[in-house]
Amino acid sequence: MSCFVVSCGGFCIHRRNQVFLEKNKICRNKQGRRVDLSRNLLVAVLPKTPTPQKDPVQEKETKKDKETPVQEDSFFSLVLSRVVDTIDDAIVHFNRSFFPPKIEPDARKPVLAVLGTGWAAHSLIKVIDTVRYDVKVISPRNYFLFTPMLPSTAVGTVEFRSIVETFRTANPFVDYLEAFCVDVDFEKQMAICECNIPGEKRRFQVYYDYLVVAVGAATNTFGTPGVQEHCYFLKEISDARGLRRAIVERFELASFPDISQEEKYRLLTFVVVGGGPTGCEFAAELHDFLVQDLKKYYPKLFGDVQVLLLQSGDSILTQFDRTLQDKALENFRQSNIQVITKARVTEVTSTHIRLKDGTEIPYGLAVWAAGNGTQPLTKLMLSKIPEQKEARGRLLVDKWLRVKGVSNVFAMGDCAAMEPVPLPATAQVAGQQGAYLARLFNRDYCLSCPVPESEGNSVAPLARWRPGGSPEIAKPFQFLSLGILAYIGRERAMAQIETGVEKIKMAGVLTYLLWQSVYITKQVSFRNRVLVLFDWFKTRVFGRDMSQF
Repeated sequence: MSCFVVSCGGFCIHRRNQVFLEKNKICRNKQGRRVDLSRNLLVAVLPKTPTPQKDPVQEKETKKDKETPVQEDSFFSLVLSRVVDTIDDAIVHFNRSFFPPKIEPDARKPVLAVLGTGWAAHSLIKVIDTVRYDVKVISPRNYFLFTPMLPSTAVGTVEFRSIVETFRTANPFVDYLEAFCVDVDFEKQMAICECNIPGEKRRFQVYYDYLVVAVGAATNTFGTPGVQEHCYFLKEISDARGLRRAIVERFELASFPDISQEEKYRLLTFVVVGGGPTGCEFAAELHDFLVQDLKKYYPKLFGDVQVLLLQSGDSILTQFDRTLQDKALENFRQSNIQVITKARVTEVTSTHIRLKDGTEIPYGLAVWAAGNGTQPLTKLMLSKIPEQKEARGRLLVDKWLRVKGVSNVFAMGDCAAMEPVPLPATAQVAGQQGAYLARLFNRDYCLSCPVPESEGNSVAPLARWRPGGSPEIAKPFQFLSLGILAYIGRERAMAQIETGVEKIKMAGVLTYLLWQSVYITKQVSFRNRVLVLFDWFKTRVFGRDMSQF
């Protein structure tokens, strides 16, 4: 694969495409499939055909139970492998930046359609080799959103545009379409899309050779009456913008002279439903906003303010060790945030929240952060694939992120669940899955084979340095947990860091500095890092902006 270098000429690209076509015909003929080259727009191309004689393990496989000839890496081997992969990715970025590919209008490349612009899709787009694939990204939003900082934007600690980055900057050589994917025809390998631009009612089709589903998850209301109508969510920038306005509006309403004391008390009661990271971080950020800013401007009202955190389980932040959970509860107690556990919400009205035990809580503003639900497109796909009948709201994928029951379709992030044990729906998992899948494509594995393998040497420059196994055989995805962080208010945070042997548990002011440094490092561009740092400095010096416009 000498044509892997991005600076190669048009002859190399043309020759490689011919090789892809020949191998595609051989691979499909061996599997008893019909080769269809009749489409003029797109040509279905599969990666290299495996050589069964070279793999003695596959010869022993049975049709019912096929074992993977690759063992999982230890923690430290996995860290070393990721370091090598990162260097490979850096080479791709370097070539793309300094030796941009020569795009030939008549060159035929496999079409890789990506649905979504979240963590998983963004990681894939940054790493994918656009010399090999014609990449089309379909999503209703044309930017990447740093979701862990949504609670900060909802109270004005960080501005909205500081945590978003135009998606086209991730890879300028991909085609972006601002549209919803409303349906997928798996037989015709076609995605049916609708334009998302206001005033434009356009419907079109995108044919693909490979489809990557990374549409994320919706907010799960668990069918609770009134949640959709009366609660605020925290999934998108629009949610944070609405929350920021609504918080100040409650204080403005409570300032009217004709408001009774009882109504004033209700208006200034803020309820957060859900004791996970999103709910707890928003409650903490809201407390800081109330104490550090609103108290100065509404001193007469502050005695009626209260923040409630409702959790249906026995404790909050259950992803953390019990000792850290207790520290979070103690910090909330000192912050006068009332945590109510075993509080299952059964109904939400415009003025009250009803719990399972019959308790009614008057509120002025309610934020629902109780869990992830299923996107409409994911539900539609699940209904169309018989092999997905056992799925619980997420597309079942194998160890190589291939969707069970269909060919040439992959899923990752919050909309996918790996068998047999699903991984947590976090940005960390999604980001690693996106980069992993991009490397599978870049290294020219036979993704339709039971165990993806490459005929000959892997095209990754440093593949031989990866520990464990042969670089010609694709390793299954293995999540490298680096730990978890959570902000708990009053410039304090918690951290649980994985070392492979034991967990390092931290909490307090110094951990807050670690939390800030990690969130700055994880920003997707230098621009975002500068903007977030400036916002933090501005908030500390001038306070949060409460202007309504």
